[in-house]
Amino acid sequence: MTAFAYSHSDQDLVDQPIGYWSSAAGTAVVHHIRTMLAELGLTQPQWWVLSQLVRTPEGRPRDEVVSVLKGYLEVGEGALVHNIHALRDRGLLTEDPAGLIALTDEGRALQARVAERQKAVRAQIHEGITDEDYVRTLKVLQRMIHNVGGAAWHH
Repeated sequence: MTAFAYSHSDQDLVDQPIGYWSSAAGTAVVHHIRTMLAELGLTQPQWWVLSQLVRTPEGRPRDEVVSVLKGYLEVGEGALVHNIHALRDRGLLTEDPAGLIALTDEGRALQARVAERQKAVRAQIHEGITDEDYVRTLKVLQRMIHNVGGAAWHH
């Protein structure tokens, strides 16, 4: 990896467009995460589904999981249902006739393996960034979203 250097001086950064930089950061980080997930045989929506089910061994209603996740990166309901079916077809989760979905032992093992890898990816993404700077950045972005009448929420 090459050495990090800021693109502009602090004085010049003040005039840089937030839309460009927030979009560029989002694109780079999401691409990095999706690449790691693909190496482990998952799409990002499939990872989200596995993570929604890991704390409920008895399962959760599919519609509830879809409702929580459908706004993530504008993935939508149809794509989530498709990914749930793909996980079921791979034997990573079960679905009963009432729509209750639950991880299989194989699904739980894969979720645990990916969660460990995700910790390393998160550490890489956060390298050189204090928790205080990270929190400040999220607060600034949330305020900007509010200032333009937008809405964003993540569990």
